[in-house]
Amino acid sequence: MNISNPLKLSIVFLNYNRVEDTRTTVMHLKKLIKGRNDIEVIAVDNASHDGTDIFLQSQSDWLMSIVKEENIGVAALNDGFKKASADYIFVLDDDSHPCNAETLETIIHLLDENQDIGAVACRIEFPDGRPNWTWHLPRDMDVPGSSMAFVGCGFAVRKDLFKRAGWYDDRFFLYQNETELAIRILNLGYQIYYEPLCRVVHRESPAGRNRWRQVYYPTRNTIWILRKYFPFPDLIYLIFTRLCIGLFRAVQFRHFSWYIKAVRDGFKEPVKPVHLSPAVLDKLDMLWQQNSLLHHFVFILKKK
Repeated sequence: MNISNPLKLSIVFLNYNRVEDTRTTVMHLKKLIKGRNDIEVIAVDNASHDGTDIFLQSQSDWLMSIVKEENIGVAALNDGFKKASADYIFVLDDDSHPCNAETLETIIHLLDENQDIGAVACRIEFPDGRPNWTWHLPRDMDVPGSSMAFVGCGFAVRKDLFKRAGWYDDRFFLYQNETELAIRILNLGYQIYYEPLCRVVHRESPAGRNRWRQVYYPTRNTIWILRKYFPFPDLIYLIFTRLCIGLFRAVQFRHFSWYIKAVRDGFKEPVKPVHLSPAVLDKLDMLWQQNSLLHHFVFILKKK
């Protein structure tokens, strides 16, 4: 006899030394899931030392908390993903939260009714409701449809697919991890669907956003992604662009030594190339443009 899983959605979010943001996210989640028995919440604390772990443990009557002994970056979320009991996982950050109950219902409905959809990309908003666009999402944020990727502070994915894809790559630590996961999902034959009715507020807390990290991790991690998934001769051109972008950030943020380290680590790490079909490569057009010097120049000219 088949017994259906009563849990449809596991909300999993990562926390690190932003206790007030964590409180805000927890407040919103508690209100949104009140009275529901088909949603669980799992919070992972990445060895915070500002009381975040203590606060999360005080919510044990309705929320599961996992406390890490050291900060291991986004890999800590994998512990939460593996503990999730629901069919689908909804991923947030400690400074993001669903805008309304309709977001949760729409995620569940989309994944229930469309077996070809592997992940749902949410509309990311500023607290005042304005769209917070990044290159991961379609340019017209009011129109639903296929997307190349999703933003890590607001997306949902089938748990069985997430497990099959191998969770987050634990080497990434921070940044670009969701992009690399999106490529694996596409390569497994699933669609990533952008739905503007799934609204996530990203409060973009400045705490923990160190400039050196914004130089080091995007440069190193993008080099890894390009080496893994893009063939010659595109690979040479795209890596050249990424080196230029990284250098610009290094000069802008005055962290040149971190740029040098990122380049060294980006090429030193062994990366096994993965062959993508032409159809999947076509879907990565936005990633290609994001790492194309020509497209960056055109974008700058259009803004003038």
